[in-house]
Amino acid sequence: MIDFGFDKIALIGAVALIVIGPEKLPRVARTVGHFIGKAQRYVADVKAEVNRSIELEDLKKMKSEFENAARNVEQTVSNEIHQTTSELDSSWKGTGVELPPGSGPLDDLRPPPEYRHPKKHWRTKRSAMPQWYKQRHGVRAKALSGAARVARFRPPRNAA
Repeated sequence: MIDFGFDKIALIGAVALIVIGPEKLPRVARTVGHFIGKAQRYVADVKAEVNRSIELEDLKKMKSEFENAARNVEQTVSNEIHQTTSELDSSWKGTGVELPPGSGPLDDLRPPPEYRHPKKHWRTKRSAMPQWYKQRHGVRAKALSGAARVARFRPPRNAA
């Protein structure tokens, strides 16, 4: 911005004191300071917005470069797989042995079939311990109420 030295500021202050007068000068100085502060905040906001837009453009460029690189890698890998598959098929056909469909050398590389839910009772809680083991070893299968627990663990009465 404009470069103000101490001598220029002192000259402007002296002229303002003469022109405006000593009564109105503090109020005018406050108003000028307020407007200068607003201008500085506006300039800082504009700078920040420009920096954000530049960073956004850089990030978009970087994103497109990464996407292009990933696409190129995917294409080269798929080309190599297709080339290797065709070479293996041609060499396998050269042996004269006939394979049933679906049992080729690279059929294991195909993606697994789509997941199907087993349609079990998913709301029912299952425990890791089998029911027969719990019954054999006396593990409680059902929760006891408070009164039943007290009655179960109450010491026996001795008939006297």
